[in-house]
Amino acid sequence: MTFSIVARSDDGETWGVAVASKFLAVGSAVPAAVAGVGAVATQAEANVAWKGLALAHLDDGGTASEVVQTLIEQDEGRDHRQVGVVDKDGGAASHTGHACLDWAGSRTGDGYAIQGNILAGEEVVEAIEEAWTGADPETPFAERLLASLRAGDEAGGDRRGRQSAAMLVVRDAAGYGGLDDIAVDLRVDDHADPVTELARLLDLNELYLTASTEEEKVPVDAALERELDEFATAQGHRDFHAWVGTENYEMRVDPGLEWIDRRILAIVRGESSTGDETPEDDA
Repeated sequence: MTFSIVARSDDGETWGVAVASKFLAVGSAVPAAVAGVGAVATQAEANVAWKGLALAHLDDGGTASEVVQTLIEQDEGRDHRQVGVVDKDGGAASHTGHACLDWAGSRTGDGYAIQGNILAGEEVVEAIEEAWTGADPETPFAERLLASLRAGDEAGGDRRGRQSAAMLVVRDAAGYGGLDDIAVDLRVDDHADPVTELARLLDLNELYLTASTEEEKVPVDAALERELDEFATAQGHRDFHAWVGTENYEMRVDPGLEWIDRRILAIVRGESSTGDETPEDDA
């Protein structure tokens, strides 16, 4: 009833899971990941306990293959289960119980495990694999996961239809304020076109919850600081930092106002209502 990709980035710094299904809130059941440890997807007649167990075994030094073998040996429901695991070194393994409903199966390779059940056919996992392995190396990891999931969806996906999708991506200090490892944690619980909706949410996640790169930072001089404060007070805020907090742009503006993200500056100047456009460097 589900198809997923579990993967590690080529640079070995990021792990993630992308999943879609004709199942309510698939993101609550399938994915789990910890930076520097690995990632797992448990599905079919999912044993959600496998998420914590897999990550614990990985944290103890187990490889993906060893962890999958341990999980299925200790679970009498193994024939109805499906799981994919990628370890800290990019080793990958997948299990599909023989009692999983057709079509069910998987593909694994260096740094990825792809699996699905009740699919339109084997072409679904093939499409996901082709999208993953054929991606431009410069493609951001989360976007690469999304493109792979979309390829599976377009190849037929879950043969019962669409309902939910989710993405979980982890990297050290990638979370809000750099205080945890959650780079992306998005769920579309019930939607007619969940993968497309997941793409929309990923765009918002990039704007609101992803730290600016050095290339996106515009230095704030005295003139620009006055401009920013004048903008904020005109909007009814005590200062620019109050506006930033109200609009949830904390990840895109330096607390000491040494710099501001290009997209946020574009919003301030009325050049973009969504943050999609960027101003020139000569702020």
